[in-house]
Amino acid sequence: MEIFKNTNFDFLGKKWPFIILSLILTAIGLISLAVKGGPRYGIDFRGGALMYVLFNQNPPVDKIRSVLSAQIPGEISVVNVSGSNEVIIGTEIQEEKSLNANRQKMVDLLENAFGTPGKLDVNNSGASALAERLRDPLQRAGVALSEQQVQDLAKAVMDFKNGQRSGLLRSFDELSGAAGVTGQAISVMKQECALSPFTIRQTEVVGPRVGKELQSTAVLATLYALGGMLVYIAFRFEWIYGLAAVIAVFHDTIITIGLFSIFNKEISLTVVAALLTLVGYSMNDTIVTFDRIRENLKLMRREKFEPLVNISINQTLSRTILTSGLTFLTAISLFLFGGQVLNGFAFALVVGIIVGTYSSIFIASPILIFWQNFMEARKKGAPAGPAAVKEAGAKKVVKSR
Repeated sequence: MEIFKNTNFDFLGKKWPFIILSLILTAIGLISLAVKGGPRYGIDFRGGALMYVLFNQNPPVDKIRSVLSAQIPGEISVVNVSGSNEVIIGTEIQEEKSLNANRQKMVDLLENAFGTPGKLDVNNSGASALAERLRDPLQRAGVALSEQQVQDLAKAVMDFKNGQRSGLLRSFDELSGAAGVTGQAISVMKQECALSPFTIRQTEVVGPRVGKELQSTAVLATLYALGGMLVYIAFRFEWIYGLAAVIAVFHDTIITIGLFSIFNKEISLTVVAALLTLVGYSMNDTIVTFDRIRENLKLMRREKFEPLVNISINQTLSRTILTSGLTFLTAISLFLFGGQVLNGFAFALVVGIIVGTYSSIFIASPILIFWQNFMEARKKGAPAGPAAVKEAGAKKVVKSR
């Protein structure tokens, strides 16, 4: 499918505004990184505890932050997940041995602030704890149950809570719809237990040592990916093609990380996954253009190199618009509607697709032209100054497939 046919846009004639824009964005991003002491790493890399808490109404973010900050040292982040009553609480931990203690402290502080002291919180307890609390009160209330029946009752309550109510009961009367839970049992639970307005859905802990290892691993993974692609393209095409493609991809990565710093967004493992995805995406887009250039070098032997590159870009324009456009629509949808958890991942994709698409045209291709003009001027024994570069044309002998 071709959206554009027989186009003749002078892309390379407009390369300088885009090159200047890239230099400006790169400089601003690097300055921001230098001022802030590097990227703002998430808990995945710093080490800490991440707790996902669901409330039965709009969560009091300020109160949660105040309660935790008063008792837990270090940075506390409380983020409301867009479109839901869930918050993500992050705490920084400096020592490995503090991880489990800090997690329990977070639970205790939330229960003291929002729960009912002295009673078992069913929303944040397990079946065994509920069975232990109900055993004697059920006997005193005249509900004759064997030990196994008490265990089954507690399990039925937890299964209903987790399966039908997403882990959060708002009233004990809701349990009337649970199989095996009688009205007498519900009455006893109302006396002996309580329902906090929140439930802890998930907790993640990462030690500082593991965080440092993840940092170095993420950097090495990106560098290995770039190095491997450089070797492949140099072998498949020529070394200057590989160098141009890697410079363009490195340019995309630096600008994306710089924008993360400018907008004060965290870099987590999901963001690293997005960056690696963009490395492959941008590289693929560049290779498609390079492959068309190589084909045209065989078919248009009398054509000067710069017009030939421009023709190749126009010939792949429909493919670029279709691929980049559809991918961009998916990424922007994730960014707008994916919620806080996917925000960083989607932001990296949105920025990377935009920057990666124009870098294939306005960064990678001009590098080839500059090199060809430089080599042509050198062969002629002329200085490779602006006049020589402007007028030089080159025909490329390409390696056979």
